[in-house]
Amino acid sequence: MAASPTKIAELDNQYSDDRVLRRYLERVLPSEMRADVESDLHDLGALAGGELYDLQLKDRGNDPTLTRYGPQGDRIDHVELTELWQRGLEETASRGVIAAAYEQEHGRYSRIDQFARAYLLLPGTDMLGFLLATTDGAARTLLNHGSEDLVDEALPHLLSRSPDTFWTSGQWRTEKEGGTDLSQIETTAHRNADGTWRLHGHKWFTSSTTANMALVLARTEDVADDGLTLFHVPIRESGSESPHDGIQVNRMKDKMGARKLPVSEVELDGAVARPVSGVGEGTRTLGPMVRIARTWNAVLATGLMRRGLALARDFSRNREAFGTPIIEKPLHYDTMASLQATFEGAFHLTFRLVELLGKQEAGEMSEQERHLFSVLTPLVKLTTAKQATNVLGEIMEAFGGGGYVEDTGVPMLLRNAYALPLWEGTTNVMALTALQKLRQDGRFAAVRAELARCEQAVETPALEQAVETAQGAFRNAMEWLAEALEDGSDAVEAGARRFALTLGHALELALLARHAQWTLPTDGSRATAVVEHFAAQGIDHIAPRRHYEAYLLANDHASQSLFGPSAPTTNGTVKETASE
Repeated sequence: MAASPTKIAELDNQYSDDRVLRRYLERVLPSEMRADVESDLHDLGALAGGELYDLQLKDRGNDPTLTRYGPQGDRIDHVELTELWQRGLEETASRGVIAAAYEQEHGRYSRIDQFARAYLLLPGTDMLGFLLATTDGAARTLLNHGSEDLVDEALPHLLSRSPDTFWTSGQWRTEKEGGTDLSQIETTAHRNADGTWRLHGHKWFTSSTTANMALVLARTEDVADDGLTLFHVPIRESGSESPHDGIQVNRMKDKMGARKLPVSEVELDGAVARPVSGVGEGTRTLGPMVRIARTWNAVLATGLMRRGLALARDFSRNREAFGTPIIEKPLHYDTMASLQATFEGAFHLTFRLVELLGKQEAGEMSEQERHLFSVLTPLVKLTTAKQATNVLGEIMEAFGGGGYVEDTGVPMLLRNAYALPLWEGTTNVMALTALQKLRQDGRFAAVRAELARCEQAVETPALEQAVETAQGAFRNAMEWLAEALEDGSDAVEAGARRFALTLGHALELALLARHAQWTLPTDGSRATAVVEHFAAQGIDHIAPRRHYEAYLLANDHASQSLFGPSAPTTNGTVKETASE
């Protein structure tokens, strides 16, 4: 298909054109269920590759706007969303992108149904997924921990399939000191004599003030433990242009990417609030929200990689260099093959996490799967986020100079991807979190069992070798950890990222091999080729490095003693933002 004069590349139906998604659904979904959802996915794929893609390019230069004062000088703090986001919210509701997970029409497969829809929709909506993640997380948090009256009030709106009644929810945790260390939260909650609560403080980075509600962490006085409570805060009524009293939007954030996400600085000056659960139980209550947000992050990462590859493929088929399409050039197609393999590894790792989330919510998760789910959540988030930035950087290069030109939409993909390693925990924070999870009873055994499950599913020599490579990387990582623990906490922390990425990539390789065995009858040599291309990139990142020398290099002190830094040490752990 030739590209139109206004586009650098064309897109086909994004469901029909996605062999990876279709083959995966053929393998994991019961045939009756797949037949039931396929029509919806096909329609969504047509929208994503057609009308929504056109609107995305048309809306490319628009950002949400803040009007702080009305014509009479009154404070209105009205945020106007762009046309693309307004359309995206309508499609989210009508196509059940949130609701499908909670209607439980397909039991433990309901999350697969939901995230297949999200995976198709999100690449064309410029990071709408961040707001949908907090909305989804709010729904699960209220179901798990909310009072009956709060659930009855909010849940029908959060799960509505009607754009007129659909609500979104923000998540307001981050303050000036950062978002990972919750002990730094300074927003306070005061209980009035009549039992009502009011919040006072400054939220430096809020996911959205255009949402109808938010879940907000605040510090409650005279409470044991960390003193944090999670509150439900109504932001605005449906159709209202201004937030409720006590909520002021100081400014919109001028961000590198995710520009259509109306991230704001918010002042809370007596905002009405209700505790979601018990007072002082805020950290524990956050668990479902954090897990779901990290899952959405991975789905966003895989969707963006898939979109970039689809555009680059079409471009390379229609762009000629020295008399032939560039897709016929050996170096180009070898590069594209490696990017495709990376995407497929990320896809199968992400949807393995989605499978476990669905089993948990359906009450069908075993103890070993519960341990695996706990470890996979941070591992999948950090692994796929880093892969998305790397893949989309290469995708930009695949277009040559055109990939650097804003009106093609390609730079936007890369900028958006760079939000993924930052949101809900940076790569380093996720690495320490994963390490912390793995050191709990049963977690290492769960990862080992997952690799063994993949080993048992393969019987082709090339695929058996791939799983053995994955198991070898896992064993090497375990040996490194044992040695690092003997050396002390600094050595453990210094190698945590390499350790986590080794485990993430090892799991991707094993899952790719397992899926390839199933697809061999239909895909032939392509099934093993993707596994071999992934393995060839290297999955074992464990290497002997002395952490004190890393300290010297990082600080670049010319006069620093070679006998090691006189630097403060840590205990090699982070305080997780929520109980999992």
